[in-house]
Amino acid sequence: MTEILHFDEQLFHLINSGWHNPFFDVVMPFLRNKYVWMPFYLFLLTFLLINFKKNGLFLVLALALTIGMADFTSSHLIKKNVKRLRPCKVIERPSDLHLLVPCGSGYSFPSSHAANHFAIAVFLSLTLGKIFRWIRLPLLLWALSISLAQVYVGVHFPLDITAGALLGSLIGWVVYLASRKYYRL
Repeated sequence: MTEILHFDEQLFHLINSGWHNPFFDVVMPFLRNKYVWMPFYLFLLTFLLINFKKNGLFLVLALALTIGMADFTSSHLIKKNVKRLRPCKVIERPSDLHLLVPCGSGYSFPSSHAANHFAIAVFLSLTLGKIFRWIRLPLLLWALSISLAQVYVGVHFPLDITAGALLGSLIGWVVYLASRKYYRL
């Protein structure tokens, strides 16, 4: 386990400091900001309700359940039991940390940003991806970019976002399997 955590720290330093450049310093904090994505979420809600009517409403409810499960599981069940500190709390030398946003008060493992966004991406890839096949890769790249931004800005280790991505993907898939018999696209 020590070797895994050491590799995780090395990978953190590569992404957080090694990738450091003025462009990413502007883009990465922007990517992880939940308010930046509000127009997208509003568009998605409107798109589903207008184009799929009753099925759209069901998809919106299933998507809300997906996000709720991912957030609750990552934030309340796992983080509070694992209690892994954020890199911005454990890295002692300021020169070893490229912190671009406030550190945050909660724990680090797993990343709730990664869990929530991968849950959304996987659920939508499995549902809307049946009609709009082209949307699958952009959704997964979207979730990945938000997750990587967490490491770049200094608030998560790579293992945190990996676990969050796996957790969110699993939850998105499970909700899809449980809900697919209740709607038609």
